[in-house]
Amino acid sequence: MIRLIAFLGNPGPGYARNRHNAGWHLAQALPFYASLGWQKKYKGRYAALDSGRIVSAAVHITENIQTDEPDDLPEKFHFIMPETYMNLSGESVCAAASFFKIKLEEILVVHDELEIPLGTLSLKYSGGLGGHNGLRSMKACFGSADFWRLRIGIGRPNHDDISGWVLSDFTAAETETLNPVLDAGAVLLIRTLTGKPEKLLGEWAKKKIVKEAPIYSIENKSVLL
Repeated sequence: MIRLIAFLGNPGPGYARNRHNAGWHLAQALPFYASLGWQKKYKGRYAALDSGRIVSAAVHITENIQTDEPDDLPEKFHFIMPETYMNLSGESVCAAASFFKIKLEEILVVHDELEIPLGTLSLKYSGGLGGHNGLRSMKACFGSADFWRLRIGIGRPNHDDISGWVLSDFTAAETETLNPVLDAGAVLLIRTLTGKPEKLLGEWAKKKIVKEAPIYSIENKSVLL
């Protein structure tokens, strides 16, 4: 069961469209994002939402998808967007988790991923850190990497300047590819919260979001599933 969702990114308008902020982009694609009452807490922006609201969203977007019945859901789901900068993200997540007594295995971290190509989503539990500073900070703060990850592929550049790559903006063409990925990721996140995430691991270990896939409409937006 997931109770806390952490969207990794860097604060400030200069970073807003960076590849490293893909986690924040997915947060903004959630159908209930605008209704979340974000507050400055736990070294970031924090919000909570009753599980009933998430279940309603799940029913709305998954009517044509085979899903588990919601089971043993928490009273609330907690959301955090750390504003510590990426390499200290774990401090913010740890502060929220500590306050609400949330276990590490009940945390889902949404982040950009160099090791999978743009246009691909991946749901994963535990494993390596792939050189990602936000994940490194999570492990440093919690003492373990045994948390859930929703990975948004950004691909590797054809040069060695990794820092410059992740801190540069998505191009217009990349944004066209990214937008349906974010919508599909929002659906996946909601399914992860309201079902059993371990049952989604096989299908979503590394899933390419392609134009030939079935299209499901969510509030006038095309979601590729």
